[in-house]
Amino acid sequence: MVYWKDLPSDALFTSPINRERKKKKYLTFEPDGGGFNNIRMSLETMVLMAHAMGRTLVMPPSQGMYLLRKDRDKQRVHFSFDDFYHLEQVGYEHAGLDIITMEEFLKTEGMAGNLRNKTTGTVVYPPNNRTKWDGLDPKELKEYLRGVTLTPLDWKPERCVVAFPSDDGREHFKELEDIFSEASGQKPKWAQFTDNPVAVDAPPQERLKESLRGGDVKNLCIYDEEMQEAPVVHFMCYHKMRVRFLTHFYAFLFFEDWRQDLWSKRFVRDHLRYSDEIQCAAARIVAALRKRARDRDPKGNPDGDYDSFHIRRGDFQYKNTRLEADQIYDNTKDELKEGSTVFVATDHQGKPFFKPLSDHYDLVFLKDFKHELEGVNSNYYGMIDQLVASRGRTFFGCFHSTFSGFIFRMRGYHSQNDRLDDRAQALGIVPRSYYYSSKQDMRLYDKYYSVHGAVYSREYPVAWRDIDKGVDLLKDEIAAVE
Repeated sequence: MVYWKDLPSDALFTSPINRERKKKKYLTFEPDGGGFNNIRMSLETMVLMAHAMGRTLVMPPSQGMYLLRKDRDKQRVHFSFDDFYHLEQVGYEHAGLDIITMEEFLKTEGMAGNLRNKTTGTVVYPPNNRTKWDGLDPKELKEYLRGVTLTPLDWKPERCVVAFPSDDGREHFKELEDIFSEASGQKPKWAQFTDNPVAVDAPPQERLKESLRGGDVKNLCIYDEEMQEAPVVHFMCYHKMRVRFLTHFYAFLFFEDWRQDLWSKRFVRDHLRYSDEIQCAAARIVAALRKRARDRDPKGNPDGDYDSFHIRRGDFQYKNTRLEADQIYDNTKDELKEGSTVFVATDHQGKPFFKPLSDHYDLVFLKDFKHELEGVNSNYYGMIDQLVASRGRTFFGCFHSTFSGFIFRMRGYHSQNDRLDDRAQALGIVPRSYYYSSKQDMRLYDKYYSVHGAVYSREYPVAWRDIDKGVDLLKDEIAAVE
């Protein structure tokens, strides 16, 4: 299951901005209001921005999450991010990242009278002097935070990329504007980078040129002097104002120093991964699946390889992905072996729907492995589905789905550890990874594509390609700073 690495030098890296941290500053944020994988994408961006800004990250209180609000007894439950990740441990391990709870923040800053109305300058205490908001409706808390913090409403992923310089100081932020002018002035088209990626250690002008999404990005969002001076920067999620971080961190954040760019991608790979409880439950099912596949064909499949799907049928606005099972079979049959064991991650509960597939394959689902899930929180089942599907020999995902997207990204991480041919390794190609929705979209992971279009709806090789380059150089830089 392991695609991540333990790199001690990465844990010592600190952002050049506010490196000395003479005065503690904070970043607060509101979780995305969509499904868990949309929430995950936003979290990745917020953690990296806190590190890049040299700010203490304040985690939101536990609250209900879309589609994760009920337990087995149909009771409403609330979650913090520590329920899914080892965030507390990550904060302890990384020299450049402090993580605290909202309760700690409100006790330390709110109740001490350090938070002021950003219009009048008067001290404002938390609503009802409450510091513990776990399990409560967060509406009042959101309104409070929006009123006492710097809240940048123009940092929108669809209109800009956020740029961080390689050194601290005003003059270095001016350098970024010059780099942006040079890169955007060449009017790059995203298609020119197809199977022709910019080197991960290329000059910033070249890397930024590819990051402009074929001209979709018109502006540079800079962590300017006003934001740097603000005690607290708060990022909203407010759909009515179209303020939402529904994007991939690697499509929104740009680092002038390529080593910091790759560090950020390794950080997400190595540390923003599901908790050990979730990983181990998935590993048990993968082992059981491989035994089943091996027992069915001991001579032809001694390694117990299985194939996998993610078939989404629930509340999904993209009608073009809502195919019947016979259409899915027709679109995918050329890549699968008749009679092979196939694992299906799905939100559809009725097995009769899948008959056109089960007529040809040994079709299995997560609920077929209940004995491996005893004592496991049922709200983890979706993440376990993802992990199990990610280890399929061949995988078919649902186009536009961020659930499928994360499976593709994990397969991308794994691919960098596999011994692929030189071309596939150099381009970040993910073998045997497809979409089932149409022949047109099926083979998007057979090529290198730069980030473009509806960014959130799929993943891109820039997230995993050549991700470990420069680890030794970064280690030398840390030693020099120390």
